[in-house]
Amino acid sequence: MPWLAPDLAAQSPAPGLMSVLGTELAPSSPGATIRIVAVGDIMMGTAFPDSTYLDPRIVRGVRAEDLIGAGLVDVLRSGDVTFGNLEGALFDEGGESKRCRNMDACYAFRSPEWYADLLADMGFNLMSLANNHSGDFLEAGREATMSALQKAGIGYAGLARPGPVTTTLSLADGTRVGLAAFSPNKGTVSIHDLAGLRGIVADLDRTHDVVIVSFHGGAEGAQNTHVTREPEEFYGERRGNVYEFAHAAIDAGADVVLGNGPHVPRAVQIYRDRFIAYSLGNFWTWKRFNLRGPNGLAPVLDLHVDREGRALAARVLSARQSDLGSPRLDPARQAMELMGKLSAEDFPESGLRFSPDGVIDWDRGDAGSERQEGAPEGRERRDPGI
Repeated sequence: MPWLAPDLAAQSPAPGLMSVLGTELAPSSPGATIRIVAVGDIMMGTAFPDSTYLDPRIVRGVRAEDLIGAGLVDVLRSGDVTFGNLEGALFDEGGESKRCRNMDACYAFRSPEWYADLLADMGFNLMSLANNHSGDFLEAGREATMSALQKAGIGYAGLARPGPVTTTLSLADGTRVGLAAFSPNKGTVSIHDLAGLRGIVADLDRTHDVVIVSFHGGAEGAQNTHVTREPEEFYGERRGNVYEFAHAAIDAGADVVLGNGPHVPRAVQIYRDRFIAYSLGNFWTWKRFNLRGPNGLAPVLDLHVDREGRALAARVLSARQSDLGSPRLDPARQAMELMGKLSAEDFPESGLRFSPDGVIDWDRGDAGSERQEGAPEGRERRDPGI
């Protein structure tokens, strides 16, 4: 399995998986390694309050390569799992929106339903709907979004209603990947209910090989890049203690935790051999988002795990949003540099080392053995075939 597509001229090529790990490994059997590519917030343009907020480049038949570059598209398509956080509804009808004090300045997002096909063409096969914009067009918008994603073959999770709380992605080799998603927002699965989190994750863990948990949490903006390990608030809204949440998820059986919501990159961490990204920032947020400074950085996580979910190798590719908000690979590698700096400052105990090309290395047995005080002594792994 190649580490990266060979034509990424904008960023130096990285070594193969075995040399990244620095050890001589027997060749992997088919399906033994699962590649997860993950990004942050996605809102490719909105028809609300009017069509001037749509990206005029996005028309039926457009090639994704012409929008964000062939190198970035190749990375997205390389994942066995490719994940993002979908901000807003995929909803063609006018529909009633959420109420805002000033409807002309209302941040309600409604993208054309066929954008789901574009997402699928780029390689996305899992999406979180647990965020503060998935209900912008109420239940009609959520129904249309779920229908569009389902028709495009993209799994979704995070809504507090029967069915879309979690989803399952079955890979070609039979590997079962489960996704659960959480946020502090109405109509979504609550980030504040840690007992509920533990139950949901444990249920997935019993029947899946790899369990991914997404959360939309933490305060927003350039002044909130650090993981505080404390409860966070933003404009009076309780945004959760994302450190406590992520560790509780892994203690319950999650294998990968992917954060979004702060609109800026945050640190990454290895905990009990599992990978946590506390925020992957904004990936593709056309016209309606603040993209100044770190808000415009669009990191792409390229993660390899084994069939037990243990992190084997990881890399952060740097992209940034240009113009009114669409990503391109960033030769300056600003997203990687910021995440490396934040990881060293917020989690020095992890000892993570970022190489210039974004490859993350760590001492196995050190970072992987970190344990939150009071955490259970072991994670029971069950046969996913039951």
